[in-house]
Amino acid sequence: PCHTSALLLVFMALSVAGAEQSEERSCDVIGDESSESQMERALLKKLEPLSHMRFNVTVEKGKTENYIYHFRVCREVNSTSRDFGGLVQKNRQNGKTTVIGRINETQVFNGSDWIMLIYKGGDSYGRHCSGEKRRAVIMISCKRGVTASSFSIISEEREKEQECFYLFEMDSSVACPAENSHLSVGSILLITFVSLIAVYIIGGFLYQRLVVGAKGMEQIPHFAFWQDLGNLVADGCDFVCRSKPRNAPAAYRGVGDDQLGEESEERDDHLLPM
Repeated sequence: PCHTSALLLVFMALSVAGAEQSEERSCDVIGDESSESQMERALLKKLEPLSHMRFNVTVEKGKTENYIYHFRVCREVNSTSRDFGGLVQKNRQNGKTTVIGRINETQVFNGSDWIMLIYKGGDSYGRHCSGEKRRAVIMISCKRGVTASSFSIISEEREKEQECFYLFEMDSSVACPAENSHLSVGSILLITFVSLIAVYIIGGFLYQRLVVGAKGMEQIPHFAFWQDLGNLVADGCDFVCRSKPRNAPAAYRGVGDDQLGEESEERDDHLLPM
């Protein structure tokens, strides 16, 4: 029994270690957890769709420099080494591996159509940059319809005394702003109004025809109301738009019987022969 219990404990310990090993660590923003801003958390959440992808780029400069760079977004390139390396340089000639930046020292910020991801805490430069630690800067630019592409190295700034860095860039749709609706508020209201009018006319017409059994113009819903409304509108237009007073005489009046008057009783009798 003691031997069996010991084996069981060893098996459980190995299982726990394996579970911890398989669980990949993610980005940890520089500073205490309480000091992380909501913006940084939101940006890291936005980059999450890229975390399962691996990116590589090869750089060859003559016979002395032949490197391949391995990059992952907020994940370790080699989770078995447990070195937090998020961007790693491998010398293809001698196989030496150098950590350019670590995910446990991350900075992230953004603009309107880009996200800047920075890994600090890389391996020391040695002779360059006063021996400070390396730093990787990855510019992620907006490109709709593409999850991720075009990972490449732009330059390595190592001739300064301080603040040296490796600059990379890539395209991804995660850096794009949310697309706003192309319809304005007025357009949405207009579409809603027209839809309601269409439902009213079609529904009312079918009801009048199929249920009430109306024919002709009576099939128009509330026909009497709309007829009276038309008359009222016409009267209002006549009242508002009439350019002359109602009691003004016309510019020309025809000659009627009422204008002729009665025939004069005076006759030219003296002109007739006696």
